[in-house]
Amino acid sequence: MSNDNSSTPEHPVNAPDGTPVPYDTHVPTHREAEPIADPGLPAHTWRPTDVDPKAEKRAERQIAAMFIAAMVFAVLFVVAYFSFEVGDNWDTFAGLGASTITLGLTLGLSLLLIGTGIIHLARKLMADHEMVEMRHPAASPQEDRDATVQALNDGLAEAGIGRRPLVRNTMLGAVGVLGLPAVVLLRDLAPGDELDIDKLANTIWEPGMRVVRDVVGTPILASEVEMGDLINGTAEAMFPSEENGYPELHGAEEQAEKAKAAIIVVRMDPDEITPLEGREKWTVDGIICYSKICTHVGCPISLYERTTHHVLCPCHQSTFDLADHARVVFGPAARPLPQLPLAVDDEGYLVAQSDFTEPIGASFWEREKL
Repeated sequence: MSNDNSSTPEHPVNAPDGTPVPYDTHVPTHREAEPIADPGLPAHTWRPTDVDPKAEKRAERQIAAMFIAAMVFAVLFVVAYFSFEVGDNWDTFAGLGASTITLGLTLGLSLLLIGTGIIHLARKLMADHEMVEMRHPAASPQEDRDATVQALNDGLAEAGIGRRPLVRNTMLGAVGVLGLPAVVLLRDLAPGDELDIDKLANTIWEPGMRVVRDVVGTPILASEVEMGDLINGTAEAMFPSEENGYPELHGAEEQAEKAKAAIIVVRMDPDEITPLEGREKWTVDGIICYSKICTHVGCPISLYERTTHHVLCPCHQSTFDLADHARVVFGPAARPLPQLPLAVDDEGYLVAQSDFTEPIGASFWEREKL
């Protein structure tokens, strides 16, 4: 006699009330049958400023004092800007100068006090309602949008800004006075009391100056430049020595000239180059040179695609065709990269025929005067 264990009981499962149910009937689990109740929100705790008029007035005065102090520090920033010259030194922390210390402290404290005052305004005086909103699709119905706008307007009304002129006026004053440091800092867009157009229009490049590799300063032999190579270079004058006789630069002048002298050197098939009229002799056996500074906002570029001869600016994706006088093929840049005319000296090294024939870098409002 065989022992058949494959048979299935007719009622293998019991429901929670003990009633047998077939296998094909779904029995709710304990979690489904007894879901966890919504705990809800805890009882609302009123703030001292909500129930005590004196605490409300005290908070209002504290916030106004922060905004007034922010205005004072903004004005002190302007005073310090004109009172201390860069390079004035005190016996200060880490050897920082008087100008650095005072400008940093006054502007930093002004911003800190404005932020702190706004935070205290929100935490102590603005409406304190706890709200729960269910998730919904990104595009809300129009009635929900209208309700949101109305809630924002109601919130502004409940914030009491209209009935607290001391807080409102000091906050607006602090933000308005904060514009003074921005105005005086515009003077530092160019060295000196007046903008020197020549410094923006000209670079350190001059006829016969060798092209050298950036960072290391070694001159570049035309015969060593491989097809498809992109070399980051600069002017030999940025590496002064007794041999080349170029004067040594220091400080801001050195940084400015170094930025303007940055170039990229690329070698391609001479037949692929489409020069502008008058620039037919600006290349050496397919070696062509352009400014490394993007004409959009002055970012350094060097992302090169060999097959298309396109170079990309990583900041805003302006793209230039190096085979076609670096014309703009994509992005926000409005002008091609300035080209540096190249030649070779008696030893076979790449040299500049002249300075750039147009200003390098981002556009500025005096370009039309050049």
